[in-house]
Parts: sequence; C-alpha cells; structure tokens
Amino acid sequence: MADVPQVPTLSIPEVKLSSSSGGRNMPVIGMGTAADPFDETALKEAILEAISVGYRHFDAASLYKSEKPLGEAIAEAIKFGFIASRDELFITSKLWCTDAHPDLVLPALKNSLRMLQLEYLDLYLIHWPLSAKPGKIGFPVPKDEQLAMDFNSVWAAMEDCLRFGLTKSIGVSNFSCKKLENILSFATIPPSVNQVEISPLWQQQKLREFCKSKNIVLTAYSPLGAKGTRWGTNEVMDNETLKEIANAHNKTVAQFHFDEAQRA
Repeated sequence: MADVPQVPTLSIPEVKLSSSSGGRNMPVIGMGTAADPFDETALKEAILEAISVGYRHFDAASLYKSEKPLGEAIAEAIKFGFIASRDELFITSKLWCTDAHPDLVLPALKNSLRMLQLEYLDLYLIHWPLSAKPGKIGFPVPKDEQLAMDFNSVWAAMEDCLRFGLTKSIGVSNFSCKKLENILSFATIPPSVNQVEISPLWQQQKLREFCKSKNIVLTAYSPLGAKGTRWGTNEVMDNETLKEIANAHNKTVAQFHFDEAQRA
C-alpha cells in the first residue's frame, strides 16, 4: 500500500434515510469507485487511503467492477486498524440493467455481497430505469438488448432484499420526477435515495424540489464533472467563475465544493 498521507481526519455530516431498517444515517460525502481507466490495484489503494483519513461512504456498482477491490480494501482497513469493523462504513452498490428482472434482483445482490465480502449493504440502488437482456454487463446497453422495465415487480424484489436483511436501504439512480412518481404510486417501501448527475453547472432544481417534497435524498455523482473520464467534462473544474469564487476563499474548486457540500 502507498504511504498514507498525514492529513487531518475528516469529520463528515450525515443525513437520515427515510426508509431504512434501523434508521440508518448516510454520510453526505462519499467516494465513488467508477474509474477510467480502471486499475484494480490503484483503486484499492485509493480506497484504503480514503478510509485512513476519514471517508466512510463508498459507492460501488457491478458495472464499475469495483466491488472486489472495495471488499479487499475494507478487509485490509480492518486488519490495519483504520476501522474496528465493517459497521463503521456506509456501502452502496447498484443493480445493473441486465439483472433488472424480478427473478434476478436477489441473485444479483447476493453476488455483489460475495464480491464485497460483506453480509449486507447499507444502500442498494437500481442503476438505471431500464432493463436489458440478461447476460454480459456493459455500458452503453446496445439498443437491440434494451427492454422496458417492469417497475412494479423489480421494485417488489428490491423491497424483498431489504426485508431479508441484505441491504439496510433501497433506492434508485438516474430516475426522473415522472419515473419516481410511478415508483411511489405502488411502493410499499419508498426509495430512500435517487442518485443522479449534479454539478454546479447542472443543478437539477426541479428534481431537487420534487425529491425534497417526497422525503427522498438526492445524491450527486460527478459533482466536479468527472474530468478526465470518457463520460466526463472539463467544464466544471476549468470554469473561470468557479475558480474565482474558490480563490476568494483560498481554496481549489474541488476543496470549495467539498466544503459547500458538507454545509448543504
């Protein structure tokens, strides 16, 4: 493992999730594990260093291929004494489109847990509001393999995952207001979280207001634009207005955004 930098340990605020077993709280800042290019060793070391300086929320997905290195990093973090147990962490993973079928949801979650070497998740999300022909996981999903999701049955299977104790909370990702309304119309256990792309340049105000009115926590991926990735943009980190604001506070754009996220 690379030498751990000697920096102050982070103190990250938490938010309570509405529909979680045991009233689970979620740290408002987390580390995403979608990497481009993907380097399993580098990702594992980055997670270990993040745990050592105070990160407790980690966001994975079967699509990212990050569950295995995350699980290994958690095991080593316990071994090195960075944390006393897995219970100190908040672990999120996601159901990919190829498994978004009623009979495949539970097996998919069990496979994620096996890769992570964990007994439960803190949050399990439907990755996209789309199903696909079962088989190889990949993105984007070819058009001839895309299928309309049976939202009612797939969500019922997600609720079963929570009832069986395999996840503490359930939610969705990349869902619009309309699709959330559909889920809420029949859900016995409503989604706790909707994870979507949000940044200073794409603030998703309508969706934010809708989620707030329904007591759904809206979480952001790529809040800094995912600069340097195939799916990302440089427009956030290289934005002159954001640089001026950050400089006025003697911060980088990333540091200022981090501070503001904790205060939100």
